[in-house]
Amino acid sequence: MNKIAILDFGSQYTHLIATRVRRLGVYSEIIEPQNATPATLKDYKGIILSGGPASVYEAGSPTVDPAVFTLGLPILGVCYGHQLITHLLGGKVEPGKGKGSEFGKAEITIKKPSGLFTSFADKEKTQVWMSHGDRVTALPPGFEVLASSEDDDYSAVGDLSRNFYGIQFHTEVTHTTKGNEMLLNFLKLCKAEHDWDLQSFIEDAEENIRKQTKGRSVFMLVSGGVDSTVAFVLLVKALGPERVYGLFVDTGFMRDGERGQVEAALHAEQIQNLHVYDGSAEFFTALKDITEPEKKREIIGRVFLEIQAKVAQKLQLDPARWMLGQGTIYPDTIESGGTKNSAKIKTHHNRVPEIEALIKEGRVIEPLKDLYKDEVRSVGERLGLPSSLVWRHPFPGPGLAVRILCARTEDWPENHATLEQALNAFLQEKNSSLLARILPIKSVGVQGDFRTYRHPVLLTGNATWHELELLAPALTNRFHGINRVLYALEPSDISFAKAAAFTVTPGTLTPERVKCLQHADKLAMLWLKEISADRDVWQMPTVLLPLSIAAPGKESLVLRPVVSEEAMTAHFAELPMDKLRTLTAELMEDKQISAVFYDITNKPPATIEWE
Repeated sequence: MNKIAILDFGSQYTHLIATRVRRLGVYSEIIEPQNATPATLKDYKGIILSGGPASVYEAGSPTVDPAVFTLGLPILGVCYGHQLITHLLGGKVEPGKGKGSEFGKAEITIKKPSGLFTSFADKEKTQVWMSHGDRVTALPPGFEVLASSEDDDYSAVGDLSRNFYGIQFHTEVTHTTKGNEMLLNFLKLCKAEHDWDLQSFIEDAEENIRKQTKGRSVFMLVSGGVDSTVAFVLLVKALGPERVYGLFVDTGFMRDGERGQVEAALHAEQIQNLHVYDGSAEFFTALKDITEPEKKREIIGRVFLEIQAKVAQKLQLDPARWMLGQGTIYPDTIESGGTKNSAKIKTHHNRVPEIEALIKEGRVIEPLKDLYKDEVRSVGERLGLPSSLVWRHPFPGPGLAVRILCARTEDWPENHATLEQALNAFLQEKNSSLLARILPIKSVGVQGDFRTYRHPVLLTGNATWHELELLAPALTNRFHGINRVLYALEPSDISFAKAAAFTVTPGTLTPERVKCLQHADKLAMLWLKEISADRDVWQMPTVLLPLSIAAPGKESLVLRPVVSEEAMTAHFAELPMDKLRTLTAELMEDKQISAVFYDITNKPPATIEWE
């Protein structure tokens, strides 16, 4: 058969590999490594081994039957897959320990333009995306170096006679600028035909919906965002409007005017059977005094489910004849640790234990669960949805609740004064005049396919975007206690920042804090449209931090604009600095705000959302 097998070792990007291969017109399937045998793989054209969070030299780490290397099929190992090929075939893999550990953008130089790089020039330099802590230190017999980076001599290797290739970077993410070209070269080596497209997915999805529902109707939670709207329309198309009941829940954590906009947009599309429920009181009560981000997400997911059950009971819907519909997409699943070998980054509200139990019982339908955001948009366009809906900025199901950080007191890293000294010494080594300060709060990140919950560092002073673009990954690569880098828009004076006390203003999820962030978010989004950057920027969360800069009792804001296609990787957006000053001045007019920061961290090592 004309298909590629992708062995899933738990990478955040496994399904993204499948997506990229499919977008190149070749059907791909994801297989658990323990099910990969010569018998199950013999009909495939080629094999790709994904990345993953484990270390190949540790006991119990996921592996594959070495007999697959005797099939005569081209094999490509990505990140962990690269290390596993090396390990199984006689090479050596060791911890990076700083040298060889890379997170974010890197540049490789082509050493041999053959095999995977047959379309590249000798000594050509190209940008790639790294996310690894371990590294290959010795090659197996028959392998040679195909490309190297500044920190890793074995960024790409291959056994050209057997068409075995290993790459330490991720071809599948958009920030590897020629990743598709490398994958296309691999597909040529596999002699695969290009005969698959997204229309095939829609046709298959409609048929799968009818099969999975088995005559039942669907109770669909609709947020008004891209994912849930496309899922809702796809369900209606497959089952008919009389079998799909849409429920929009106002959590109290929506953006300013969001409820009215959602109702108007969906009614304009003549979407029938949509109902609204005001659940703000339930959510605020359940989240009172909660500060830990994982706990917040779990509670939000549970309350959504309780409201759904309450409404279903009021409508006297028979559970045996109804299923729960969700707009879950693949990043929700993978970041929640939803595959056998993946690590949990954060629990999405549609992946809490109560939902997982319903999934096991066959009572949940998620027609988009194997797609990424860019594919969901394409499906939406093919279904006839207007661009105003399809191209809305992503907005998390929990809403502003995960953009309002909560804390009771300062949370400093151990020996934070020593760490600050080391950070500033590193900046001096890089000939930077910026000042680094550790912040006494934490945010969620992803490094080497693992969840991190670590401290941000704040940079203050005059700098160009180019300088900041180079410094941010250098800092997170060198200092593993940091997963996020901020740039101070206000206050911007180094002397002030050096002497200022950074303190936490105790705060939880309250209507007052939500109102503060709603106002700031509205200003930021209007500004983004005014400068005509709303289509270039994938998403721009505005985040409220319970952090005071020399102004006890006040808080701080973070602007987090990113450029991405599928949300699994992202690059911070470099918006015009002069226009940013205008927005900053508007935000600082709120007397509750003491500072405005700009998040200059890519993903990885930071997630797009702070929680």
